Amino acid sequence: MVKLLDFWAVWCGPCRVMAPVLEEIKKEMSGKVEVEEINVDEDPKKASEFGVMSIPTYVVLKDGKEVGRKIGVTAKAELVKLLQS
Repeated sequence: MVKLLDFWAVWCGPCRVMAPVLEEIKKEMSGKVEVEEINVDEDPKKASEFGVMSIPTYVVLKDGKEVGRKIGVTAKAELVKLLQS
């Protein structure tokens, strides 16, 4: 199973811009991709584990290993491509 880690925060404008995109990805790739939303203010330890320095950051895991990463506002097509590669 492929997992998408979404590092975000309530106060982050770009994160709010990306929220509808992530909802679409969740619906369209249900059963293929698991999306885990990580609020960096509530879970700074996990953000630190993954070396997240700015948000939004999207980390793609396959079999528990990082296989891709995007930082900042990203086109849906780019995220989908990253998830499928």
